[in-house]
Amino acid sequence: MNGTAAAATGSASCRFAHYFVVCGVDTETGLEPDDGAGEAFEQSPIRRSFKSKLLVHYPENTDRNPFNKDAVNMLCMPRGLSFRTQADRLDPQFHSFTIAFEDGSRSYGFVRTFYEEVTSPQIITAMQTLYQMHHVEHHSSSSASSPSSSSSSASSPSTSSMDSLVSSLDESDGDSLAGVSGCLGCAGSFDPTRDTLYVSKALCLVTPLPFLQASRQFLAQLHQAVTSQTAPPLPLESYIHNILYEVPLPPPGRSLRFHGVQGPIVCQRPGPGELPLGEYLLGEAFSLLGVDNMVKLLTCALLETQVLLYSQDYQRLMTVAEGITTLLFPFQWQHIYLPIVSTPLHHLLDAPVPFLIGIQRRDGAQRSSLHLPHEANLCFVDIDNHCVDAPEDLPLFPDQTELIQELSEVLLHFGIPPQGGVITKPTTTTSSSSSSSSPRLSSLVLEDLMEDRRNGNLGGEELAVLERLQALARRCGGRKMSDGGKTLGHVFEEEEEELKAAKLNIQLREVFAVRFAAMFGRYEDFVIHSALDLDSWLSNREGTLSFDKGSFLSVQPPTHLHFLSRFLETSIFSSFVDGKVISRWADREPLQQLFDSRLERERLCDTGDEDSRTSPYRKCTVLFESAQAVERRLLKTDHTAIHPHLLDMRIGQGRHHPGYFPKLQADVLAQAQNTNKWSCRVTPSRRSEPKRSTVTDHSGVDNEPRQKHTFMRRTLRHSKLLDQSPQAVTQTHREFVDGLLSECRLKTKRMLMERMGKESVELGQGEANITGLQENTLIHGLCDLLERTWGHGLQMKQGKSALWSHLLHYQAAQGKMEAPTESPGSNCSDQRTLDDGVLPLRGSLIQDMRFIQTMSESLSEVGQARAWIHLALEKKMLSQHLKELLTNQELLRQLYKPHAFLLCEEEREQFLFHLLSLNTVDYLCFTRVFTSICIPYRVIIIPMKKLSIAMATVNPWVCVSGELGDSGVRQIPKNTQEIYFQCKNMGRLSTLQLGQENSGLLAKCLIDCVMVYNEITGHTYKFPCGRWLGKGVGDGSLERVLIGQLVSPGVEEDAGRWTGTPPELASPSQSVRTVLGSLGSRSRMLSVEVQEDMREAANNLVKHFHKPEQEKGNLTVLLCGEGGLVLSLENFLLHGFKSNRLFQRSVFVWDFVEKAVVSMETADQMGDLQGSTLTKGPPCDSLCHYANAINASPRNIGKEGKFQLFVCLGIRDRLLSQWLPLLAECPLTARTYEDGALLRDRAAVLSLSRILHTLNEFSITLETALVKGVDL
Repeated sequence: MNGTAAAATGSASCRFAHYFVVCGVDTETGLEPDDGAGEAFEQSPIRRSFKSKLLVHYPENTDRNPFNKDAVNMLCMPRGLSFRTQADRLDPQFHSFTIAFEDGSRSYGFVRTFYEEVTSPQIITAMQTLYQMHHVEHHSSSSASSPSSSSSSASSPSTSSMDSLVSSLDESDGDSLAGVSGCLGCAGSFDPTRDTLYVSKALCLVTPLPFLQASRQFLAQLHQAVTSQTAPPLPLESYIHNILYEVPLPPPGRSLRFHGVQGPIVCQRPGPGELPLGEYLLGEAFSLLGVDNMVKLLTCALLETQVLLYSQDYQRLMTVAEGITTLLFPFQWQHIYLPIVSTPLHHLLDAPVPFLIGIQRRDGAQRSSLHLPHEANLCFVDIDNHCVDAPEDLPLFPDQTELIQELSEVLLHFGIPPQGGVITKPTTTTSSSSSSSSPRLSSLVLEDLMEDRRNGNLGGEELAVLERLQALARRCGGRKMSDGGKTLGHVFEEEEEELKAAKLNIQLREVFAVRFAAMFGRYEDFVIHSALDLDSWLSNREGTLSFDKGSFLSVQPPTHLHFLSRFLETSIFSSFVDGKVISRWADREPLQQLFDSRLERERLCDTGDEDSRTSPYRKCTVLFESAQAVERRLLKTDHTAIHPHLLDMRIGQGRHHPGYFPKLQADVLAQAQNTNKWSCRVTPSRRSEPKRSTVTDHSGVDNEPRQKHTFMRRTLRHSKLLDQSPQAVTQTHREFVDGLLSECRLKTKRMLMERMGKESVELGQGEANITGLQENTLIHGLCDLLERTWGHGLQMKQGKSALWSHLLHYQAAQGKMEAPTESPGSNCSDQRTLDDGVLPLRGSLIQDMRFIQTMSESLSEVGQARAWIHLALEKKMLSQHLKELLTNQELLRQLYKPHAFLLCEEEREQFLFHLLSLNTVDYLCFTRVFTSICIPYRVIIIPMKKLSIAMATVNPWVCVSGELGDSGVRQIPKNTQEIYFQCKNMGRLSTLQLGQENSGLLAKCLIDCVMVYNEITGHTYKFPCGRWLGKGVGDGSLERVLIGQLVSPGVEEDAGRWTGTPPELASPSQSVRTVLGSLGSRSRMLSVEVQEDMREAANNLVKHFHKPEQEKGNLTVLLCGEGGLVLSLENFLLHGFKSNRLFQRSVFVWDFVEKAVVSMETADQMGDLQGSTLTKGPPCDSLCHYANAINASPRNIGKEGKFQLFVCLGIRDRLLSQWLPLLAECPLTARTYEDGALLRDRAAVLSLSRILHTLNEFSITLETALVKGVDL
């Protein structure tokens, strides 16, 4: 250990503490009001805050941890100086803070704040003067009729220093104010002749690791030495010098004992395979908030919502913040992290990025008193009231119920109720007001016994004696051993409480660590290593896909997908994956290395090959072992540091004045003194040295700088955020603006890459891969980005949503300027040329808002804003609407501060340009999310132009069907070709039934197509027909089922190109139904194509059923659309069909099926199958039964419709593959087909039968529109 001592005196990186700091009042500069404290001058001066000053800090600077004077001063005394009198409580307080550095490391500050009597006459006089002025102003304002006098006078004290106030008062003024001092006993009163004035002072220790308990004990002992009537054994400088320069960090996996003023202090550090050091009391955090709220809060942190902590107690803010970030292992918070924010930094609540910020609650203040610019994605944590208000639609944490149950069991084992809202019994390790946290025993022998017990140096007999003493002390109830000391029973109780808290900490953390290991145990299998070297990876970082998210999600349990799909999009997860990619060329991050080594150990132990989608919840099995390791280190110290000793100080220095912290001697504390003669006092324990592990230390302190290529996503430097100067604040918001623009560019690029990349391989068959879950995740991220953008610099808001607030203000402004425009449902002013397919006029920004406001679903402001974004995105109007919203410059300047993003013209235009790029792909996000709303539709029947007059004789009806339901039968009014109706959202439209009731010979019409318009989203669906509707013409159909295609909104049909998703295949028109049997030579040429089309149609169906649920296309299209199974089979059966060439009659396959059924039934009745290979059996019976049932249907769907129904029912009931050979072997076939027909080719029929047989393994559900009227 001699080497450790040398390192401790030489290198700051190996020391237990980096700095010792004292903050308080500077008697030379006097009192200066803290303008940023947010306090009214109506308060008594004794209750106001004044600026604190950093009085001294030692040493001046250290390597790799430069001292930030302003930041440390602000965090030591976030509310500035506080004054008290003897009538107030003067309990000392403890809190801690953290400061982050650019490389991601942190240092921790631990602060003991106490009250010291003011001895400076200038300060006392200044306070007296302020109080007298306040009393006069308060008296005059209460009696005056005009409020202006008090407001003008109340602001005057803030303009100058208090010393100048004292000197500027004339003697006559002083005489007139002298009579005011008679307000004896008033709250906040001050009379120097009667009252003793106290002011707050802070002692702070800055350490590289979160040694909470040891630092708290050291500061408490230091403070007790100051207040004690007897002087400490050594000057205070000796103890401060010792902890700064002579106490080293404990080695990993070991514990260290060093000495405070009154007694020994022990700290420990986890070993290489254990979780990193975390001493903040998780038990206290769970006691305050409860298990449910802590899991909810952790979910919010993982999904990078903005987390705002709110409490009167600074240490509670730190406890919850550090507790949550500790539980994130192996992930790390990547954004703004300020657990304690003073009032001058409240502008950071404007930050349009994820943050974890803590704000102190003022006395009696409520949440409504805070200015929160955007709350759409805010998690508000009211610690004192045990409440967590999470954002809307927060997904559940995976296996949340089981996790809460396991955590509750751990807490109950330690006597903590899991429901929260209970404050644990304060002990010296948790109480901020305890006078001491180490034993001060009168007997030196007993003290030695205590230390020997800690070091494991007691034999069996001595240990037994000590245990009997302990039991005796407990039975006796504990009498004081000395006047300032503690009972022996109390000492042991404190030790046990400290040990209990440490064991609870590690067990709670292990439960979460095991959960993350279960969720991401195979994450390495999905990391994509595409770059050849680090430089090429860094240069192409934005365009490189580092993790296969789709494949990872496909093997997860369905209940986890909502959370995981959003978590995979966070910076927390991205930086974790980036660390894994970079580890090929550089050192791995310590946390990631630890996580990977744990996963490797689990794989070696776990021989089972369970499916991650169905694997049961597994509890943590290492709770006992992890707690045992901590207990072993705390009960048996491994090393002892050099004891404090006399320094080379001049005689008379370091004199003790009870109650006053002395002025420290800078010459002995500025740097380490020569301690060679003391280095031999560092003694290792008798335990053997551990073997070196291959896992590097992960405690956060590196002995050597990390390699130059560390890829850290740090948004802003911590030191910049803590800078209160106007220039720094402006620069911070400038960086926020740049960050928002960059995030918008990356988000829109990601949405386009994912969507278009999947579309290019889908070739129009089915939906693009990004639909469903992943699409919702990306759009949720876009909504969050827009909310944060609109919340930046906002000063006027109504409701929780910044964007919706702006829209409401814009709506009100437009309402004043012009008359309200017509509602989106109205059609009286529509001027459309329906027959050339012009798309409907799309709604304006205001019309869309009005529709959202009148939706039947009760939406919050946040929900309304998201619904509006979904609608605008689906209509491809998002960029245009937002541009229109931002044209009202007067409203913008009224709503926003000058630094707001929306007032930066160049960045705003680029932002809108990136959003405009989303118009190149199609989204159905509004249609698919808001499924229960009522939507207006318009249906228009378009006849062939030459025969449009025939529509007058037809009385048509329509029934539109989609993913979510159908419209029911809607009768078209006479002498019109269109109908307008409202019904529940039908989703993406798929089929349309078109029919007519007139059966007369004149009631017939040749229909070109039917157009259906969604009047809200602007989507247009085209249902091609190209066939007759009427008796005695075509196939005599009075009803047809048409298959629709979505026409891209905003694109004229004659443009000849598609800008978005390739169109789905429509219902086949008459023109494509070529009669293949008309020419024998042509039939031989096309047989290969017909067979290929058949295979392709069946293959599309197979692919459909192998896709994840959210990626499947429309099954009806694959069955009945162009290129679908029905048309392919029809072409197969038409191949080589003999026809009457003289009259060129239309040939229908159903004619052949009907005749074949009659032939089979007749032959069966006669008992003569004419020597055919056809045998009577169930397939033959089912074929006849289905054909007869279809013919008996009350629906008049024509011959084409009947064949379509025949195929659909056959494939649904797994009979089609059996029917085809029956038709081929029927005696009628030889007379009806030519020799080269495919149906007479045994090999072709057998091949097709096998193809159809492969579809039997799938469960096919047909739309109601296809099978209506047939009960089979």
